[in-house]
Amino acid sequence: MENKKLKLSLNGLDCANCAGKIENIITKFPEVKNVSLNFSFKLLIIEYDANIDEKYIIDKVKKVVNDLEPHVKVEKYTLKSKQISNSKSCCSDSCRVDDCEEYNNNHHENGHASEDKTNNKFIDFIKENIRLIIGAIIFVVGMLLNENPILLVISYLIIGAEVLLNAIRNIVKGKVFDENFLMSIATIGAIAIGQYPEGVAVMLFYEIGELFQGYAVNKSRNSISDLMDIKAEYANLEKDNKIIKVSPEEVKIDDIIIIKPGERVPVDGIVISGNTSIDSSALTGESIPVNKKDGDEILAGCINRTSTIKVKVTSEFENSTVARILELVQDASSRKAKTEKFITKFARYYTPIVVICAIILAVALPLITGQDFSKWIYRALIFLVVSCPCALVVSVPLGLFAGIGSASSKGILIKGGNYLESLKDVDTVVFDKTGTLTKGIFKVNKINNLDISKSELLKYAAICESYSNHPIAKSIVEEYNISNNVDLSEIAIESHKEISGKGVIAKALGKTIIAGNEKLMQANNIDVPKNDSIGTIVYVAVDNEYKGNIIISDQIKDDTKDAIRKLKEIGIKDIVMLTGDSKRVADSVAKEIGIDNVYSELLPDNKVEKIEELLNKENRGKVAFVGDGINDAPVLARADVGVAMGGIGSDAAIEAADVVLMKDEPSALVDAIKIGRKTNKILWQNIIFSLVIKILVLILATIGDANMWEAVFADVGVTLIAVLNSMRALRN
Repeated sequence: MENKKLKLSLNGLDCANCAGKIENIITKFPEVKNVSLNFSFKLLIIEYDANIDEKYIIDKVKKVVNDLEPHVKVEKYTLKSKQISNSKSCCSDSCRVDDCEEYNNNHHENGHASEDKTNNKFIDFIKENIRLIIGAIIFVVGMLLNENPILLVISYLIIGAEVLLNAIRNIVKGKVFDENFLMSIATIGAIAIGQYPEGVAVMLFYEIGELFQGYAVNKSRNSISDLMDIKAEYANLEKDNKIIKVSPEEVKIDDIIIIKPGERVPVDGIVISGNTSIDSSALTGESIPVNKKDGDEILAGCINRTSTIKVKVTSEFENSTVARILELVQDASSRKAKTEKFITKFARYYTPIVVICAIILAVALPLITGQDFSKWIYRALIFLVVSCPCALVVSVPLGLFAGIGSASSKGILIKGGNYLESLKDVDTVVFDKTGTLTKGIFKVNKINNLDISKSELLKYAAICESYSNHPIAKSIVEEYNISNNVDLSEIAIESHKEISGKGVIAKALGKTIIAGNEKLMQANNIDVPKNDSIGTIVYVAVDNEYKGNIIISDQIKDDTKDAIRKLKEIGIKDIVMLTGDSKRVADSVAKEIGIDNVYSELLPDNKVEKIEELLNKENRGKVAFVGDGINDAPVLARADVGVAMGGIGSDAAIEAADVVLMKDEPSALVDAIKIGRKTNKILWQNIIFSLVIKILVLILATIGDANMWEAVFADVGVTLIAVLNSMRALRN
């Protein structure tokens, strides 16, 4: 039986360390198969046994969250837009002028209210942090009055009230290795040995650091969330000759919606009236607008730029392109990178080890050395301050998700941190040809006629191919329709036989027409001349007499050459092309775009074998395969990194690939590799910086050359710097 998936919003979760603890505890539930907590989205994703009741799981999660973070509210996650009020939306054809005026006036007033809110941010900040401010003032007064111990203790109790209360709560619950508890012990210990100013100052600057850290983390999370905010807030639904503003969730299939200039497309649909220009950069990263007319598909998340259009809905909101993209990005957190797994494991052991070392410093070393206990206790207290791994626990997952967010803004959907990490190690890129390096759109390139006009030859070929859905057949019919006024449907076809892999035999106009490859001609004892033309050759015979051939060729994508050049520039050692096409055509395409290693005339199984050969090479990095995601599913699955071209429209592409390039351009792979390398570099910068500073302070504390100030910097300060550094992954 398949597992069920549950998504829960953890509203108010601001501590990454606590998030890690929540995830770790839930992982140990026997009925839970997989757990992932997306800190950026405050989203908990749980896969659990299908036999277990959902409410039972939710109740267990709520208990865990309440024990660790009582203020956090657990709710079932839903992908919904903001609620829409229909009262004075001013989008109905029947509304009165005074209604519009009232709406505009209210809007104007709301604008002023927004300005006032902005102007009052400073006052709000004062109100939120009044306890900290009062405590700081009393601390300053106490220091001015010859370090008055009473005032300093009072200021300490005011400043550290929240930390102390949280520490007591956690002790009652049996949670000792908590940051609040460790900070409380460290500062109370400092006061106990007579270091009043330092004990209070450390708590004060710890709180200030936490304040700035929280601000930086929330700003970072908001930046990522804003990047993913591609949902429309409303839809203009046409109903009973009126236009009603509703939430996108209320729109049903076959409903008619109106999309005005500047509005975001709420759901997927087909344009049934109007012509406009669409900005799809939020989905594909493509900055150039795309023109849409009657009959064209339009995807949710795009922005209408120029004209009002009428659209017939083809999918509900929950199944729309936007919903699928957001779900893909959110679920990316469940596939953790090796770096993230290492940090998670490291954090579990780091704090207990440092605390044990602190106990040894405080108790064992004074007994061994015979020195004053207060000196070693002070050093031990520094250990406690430095013992929290927040810098690593916060910055690493945040950095990974920032990298995934950055990629998505360029139309690159990466299905997990593990794949983002793998991209940095790619040194071999393998391309499928048709539809990947080429457009997959076949066109008639040349007509070679014999004892017949070119138009007549094309007509006979088009008659044969008119019943076929093969891309080559379609290209011949399309060419005929462009150059002739006679509709093929008006020509009576007496019989039609399609021979798989060879071509077509038809009877029409009182003649037997054969159109296909050389094998079909040979099977019917028709001699054809040798042809060295580049492309697919369709031979045509009428009443068993050879009449000529039609050369059909695929077109290379506009940015293919540039993509191959850039891949070489960024250090990709080996670029390979695999194709089922003929050697002549494959070699020609490869030469034109700059690929040296070509394997042609391959079946799908042969492609897998070639990938296996590349994977088994010694001294290699990761192998990435780029294909269409449907025909190349086995190869995509076998490669280290499977990359699907062509966007979100194909479920098969999404399922088979590790990375999906929404913009149907090979050059997007270059961006993906660059983002992978940049993100990994940032993560290791944070890891090395954090560990070096913490270890340095610990060493200095052991020999008596560090103080509490330096310990606070090694904890809160380093975390703040690491978070800010992680946000560089968002920059394109």
